[in-house]
Amino acid sequence: MMKRVILFTFLILTTGLRAQHTVGVPTIGLPEVVNYSKQIYKAGTQNWAIRQDRNGIMYFANNEGLLSFDGVYWKVYPLPNKTKVRSLELGNDDRIYIGGENELGYFSPDQSGVLRYFSLRELVQEKDRGFADIWNVTAWKGNIFFRASNKIFLYKDKSIMAFNPVSHWRFMGTANGQMIAQDATNGLLRFNNDRWEPFLTSSELPAEFLSTALLPMGNDTTLLVTMDAGLYTLSGNSAVEMESAFINQIRKERIYGATRVNDQLLALSTSLGGCYIVTNKGEFVHRFSRGDGLQNNNVLSVFRDRDHNLWLGLDNGIDFIAYDNAIKTIYPVATKDEAGYASIIFKGRLYIGTSNGLYSVPVGEFSDLSYVKGAFSFVENSRGQVWGLSEINGKLLMSHHEGMFEIRQDKAFAIERRNGFWGAVPLSRIDPVSRVAVGNYNGINFLAYDGKEFRPAGQVSGFDIASRFLCTDTHDENVIWTSHPYRGVFKISLQPDGKSAARLYTSKDGLPLSLNNNYVYKVKNRILVATESGIYEYNAEKDRFAASGYYNEIFKGVEVRYLKEDQAGNVWFVTGKELGVLDVSGSKPKIIFLPELNQKLVSGFEYIQPLNEQNILIGSEKGIYHINYQQYKQNKNRIDVQIRMLRSVAKSDTVLFGGYLGEVNQLNKQSETQVPHIAHELNSIGFEFSSTLFSQQSSISYSYFLDGFDAGWSHWSVKSEKEYTSLPAGQYTFYVKARNNFGSESPVTGYTFVILPPWYQTLWAYLAYGILLLGLAFLFYEWQEKRFLRQRKKHEEEQQRLQYLHQLELEKNEKEIIKLKNEKLEAEILHKNTDLATSAMHLVQKAELLSKLKTDLVKITKTADDEKINDDLKRVIKVVAEENKVDKDWGQFSKHFDSVHSNFLIALKERYPKLTASELKMSAYLRMNLSSKEIAELMNISLRGVEVSRYRLRKKLQLPTEVNMFNFFLGFHIDESRDSKGAQP
Repeated sequence: MMKRVILFTFLILTTGLRAQHTVGVPTIGLPEVVNYSKQIYKAGTQNWAIRQDRNGIMYFANNEGLLSFDGVYWKVYPLPNKTKVRSLELGNDDRIYIGGENELGYFSPDQSGVLRYFSLRELVQEKDRGFADIWNVTAWKGNIFFRASNKIFLYKDKSIMAFNPVSHWRFMGTANGQMIAQDATNGLLRFNNDRWEPFLTSSELPAEFLSTALLPMGNDTTLLVTMDAGLYTLSGNSAVEMESAFINQIRKERIYGATRVNDQLLALSTSLGGCYIVTNKGEFVHRFSRGDGLQNNNVLSVFRDRDHNLWLGLDNGIDFIAYDNAIKTIYPVATKDEAGYASIIFKGRLYIGTSNGLYSVPVGEFSDLSYVKGAFSFVENSRGQVWGLSEINGKLLMSHHEGMFEIRQDKAFAIERRNGFWGAVPLSRIDPVSRVAVGNYNGINFLAYDGKEFRPAGQVSGFDIASRFLCTDTHDENVIWTSHPYRGVFKISLQPDGKSAARLYTSKDGLPLSLNNNYVYKVKNRILVATESGIYEYNAEKDRFAASGYYNEIFKGVEVRYLKEDQAGNVWFVTGKELGVLDVSGSKPKIIFLPELNQKLVSGFEYIQPLNEQNILIGSEKGIYHINYQQYKQNKNRIDVQIRMLRSVAKSDTVLFGGYLGEVNQLNKQSETQVPHIAHELNSIGFEFSSTLFSQQSSISYSYFLDGFDAGWSHWSVKSEKEYTSLPAGQYTFYVKARNNFGSESPVTGYTFVILPPWYQTLWAYLAYGILLLGLAFLFYEWQEKRFLRQRKKHEEEQQRLQYLHQLELEKNEKEIIKLKNEKLEAEILHKNTDLATSAMHLVQKAELLSKLKTDLVKITKTADDEKINDDLKRVIKVVAEENKVDKDWGQFSKHFDSVHSNFLIALKERYPKLTASELKMSAYLRMNLSSKEIAELMNISLRGVEVSRYRLRKKLQLPTEVNMFNFFLGFHIDESRDSKGAQP
């Protein structure tokens, strides 16, 4: 039986297959399936066609337009009439040609690198515009063909030619340099010399069939895929049906499309059964359906990208299958909901222990376990949590939640039933092993082997600590090491008398106790303990632990929780929720992380089983992961990075660069004419960048550098966008590069742009500034000149003011002088008035004296008897009488008065000519401000006479009673003086 298995496997391998194939039985390893729902890509449900350009960007014919995906960002480009895009193709001119509902045209980038749609419908003649959906677009010999049900349009030399069917067109495609279409009546036609002509002379095609795909099978052979009539090979002028029982089984599921997976495999998309992977002979290899991770089974389109991944356009959504990936998942149960905790290859079968039992599948001889075809079966009596599987003495032992079991012929037989066993380790390096230690929930038990079967053989007395982590000593077979996450690390020494002793190692023994991270392992024949403080190594000679210089130097900054050595000496480990491997295959050890499995391991119960370099089994939350580490390391997919968008985030989100430096399918670098000059108000910008390595998106990180702004490259980060705010004016180049988990870096991609200066720093602004400066200088000159004139005027005014003040001062001084003179004159006048008054009084007194003397002389003459004396007396009386002439004295007085008072009397007489001499005297005396008594004495009248004279004078002068006569005469004198001065020539 084994010979037949080996022979069959050899035959399969020689055909290029990597595992044995059985019709209807899938491979046990499933590649990763990534679901993209419409909520993720934010477009329509159905995706009718898929293509990829040379830059790696994916395009989908979606119900809401052309949909693109660059590994990070989804973008949808709707048609102007908002209709569905049914088909698409990349033309030889590097444009994306699409067909829609009553629409055909192409997408091409504008000057900003943003895709724009250009309709070709106007080139269709008016009589041919009555078409509906364009179901196929095909590029052939530099021309583009569009197929609707009632027309095939040929776009050539910027014009469109229409071809009518006999009944209706059902399909159009190319393969091996031929353009082939299907007419419902005439069948398959070949385009030749601008016409469609039949070419099959021998055909096994049925009368009714619908072609859905054409695939190359060789230089002269083409595979024709039909919806429900099977597969046919077209060679020369004949069509021969492919004999395949499996194809006959699935054709009723309606094969809607097909593509090549590789040279030996095909992918068939169906409307009812999902996607099938078959060989070139139609033999079943694998199926992807809703139960295998697809969002639904209605697959409208299928496409293989340049990295040999599969893309499925679904009736509702898009699915990505990393078909050529080195990591696959093995699900032991169809529900795919049981976590994997243990695995082992035993007697040609793969056993997997899960959270709900043990399952097995025959695998025979294999190189890559994931390609083995088979179906898992449940191991009887194993229901429940399986913790460990061990092969000891040619027997399979299962550590189970309910006890220890031996597995025989897919059935579990109890060895010891009790509460929970973790795992088993043999206590001898020589088979058969007579004694086995098994860790359980409450300590360590022993199993003894009697040559036929295992039976319970006691336990470590006095030791009741759960012993999940168990290993034997590297030197002494009678020493067992175990650990508990928070209770510490123990050394169990077995005595010859069957007793045992347990010792706890603490910080006194060089091993610091961790709060919840103490794990003991045997790696490279050394006892290691992984803690939060690092990795410690046991020194048997000193019976102490010490920090491992070798491992701590390698794992610097990495908190290791799980260690497992594989056959090649590599050390697999778990840190946090990440899986990694210390690879020692190179010149020096290096750490490689596998980010594809981040957050997918069973946290706290991690499990790693390295079978060989091609088969590493990892326990996961759902099933078991299979890693072909050899293939994983040799994955040579090209790492690239592209700048997909430059936008301004200053005021509004404005796209400045849409990601294309030429036509869609061109590999161009930025030219000088494509350097954008960005307005200064848009100087806050954001970049979006991505890598199209779709199967390794979780392992890709980016580093960027803005030349002209950043000091150096940024730290590596999974972030695929970067924003810069308020960039100053200048020229910048943004550089970005990508790196995978192996440390391989992509070529650097750059994009140059210029931030224009603000309007106030432009040439026109500087010119305006110059003009403004000249204007300001002129205005300043004018202002200075006016200021000078104002200052001069002010100075002149000040001088005038000073001169005026000086004049005023002079006038004041002059007035003071005049005043002083006036005061002097007044004093002199007063003095003269006094003199006049005195003189007048003297005259009065003289007159009185002379009168009295005359009177006395007269009396004497009357009494004198002597004539001579009388004559003498008469002579004296006469002299006295002459001397007492008042008029003569008044005349002299008046002249003297006028000379003192500026001809007052003359002026008064002129003004008032009716005034008498007595009234003039009264006026003069009043002007002299004499009292009534003094006037009475001078005028030789009584006081009453003075009052009467004053009254009469006031009346003649027509003075009111309230006017003071002294003031009047004083003012009259001044007025008359002014009048006399004004009258002078």
